[in-house]
Amino acid sequence: MRLVSWNVNGLRSCYKKGFSDWLQATDAEIVGLQEVRALPEQLTEEQREPEGWTTHFSPAERKGYSGVAFYARRTFEKVRTSIGEEQFDCEGRVQIGEWGSLVVANVYFPNGSGKNRDNSRIPFKLDFYQRLFEVLEVEREKGRPVVVMGDFNTAHREIDLARPKQNHKTSGFCPNEREELDRWLQAGWVDSFRHVHGDVEGHYTWWSNRKGVRERNVGWRIDYALVSEAAMPFLKDATVHSDTLGSDHCPISLDFDEAVLKAS
Repeated sequence: MRLVSWNVNGLRSCYKKGFSDWLQATDAEIVGLQEVRALPEQLTEEQREPEGWTTHFSPAERKGYSGVAFYARRTFEKVRTSIGEEQFDCEGRVQIGEWGSLVVANVYFPNGSGKNRDNSRIPFKLDFYQRLFEVLEVEREKGRPVVVMGDFNTAHREIDLARPKQNHKTSGFCPNEREELDRWLQAGWVDSFRHVHGDVEGHYTWWSNRKGVRERNVGWRIDYALVSEAAMPFLKDATVHSDTLGSDHCPISLDFDEAVLKAS
């Protein structure tokens, strides 16, 4: 059973670049999208409800901003979009879906840069991380298999970006942002890609739109799928699909044994 996460950098734009063909060709059963940047009514019926897929959208109150969406071949039993704080909920950043025992959080974590690239939004970003952690900890402590996937807007280690030395003061690689990811992993969450592949280099999920940057693979790995202890026995593979175009991010995927749906 495959799960896919993809920051599409505007779903309407991504559709123009082949998203429909990608969706119909993918063998994923659950797809979580971030940075949808569209209200459901701004999408065509085919985009909003493609044949063979059940969808759920959580847009931001501000038009053209943020937003997450689920496209699923398996009908979800429940989807929550609130983490209990209006300052976060109004930005359309979270969907927590349930399929049997499996809990999947599709999340677009805030960028900490601020309007003037002064890192002024890092406190908001870290507060979001901590609030989401509290919400998901409830499910994790029940022993349920939980996956948190999405654009984390943070590169965890130097191996996770092409030019770490130049970016220690850039939001997405500041020490306090990286320490927050440390806290999640120390609490028991597992970075699925690193678990499967170890310290391989050059695997990135986001590239600047500047000319030639993606071709030279000068990127950042900021899209992650963290897996709870209860989900780990069912994890089969984790992949970065850097050859998939249509956004400044590429999709990532997780493969699980279907028995995860019935894990106690």
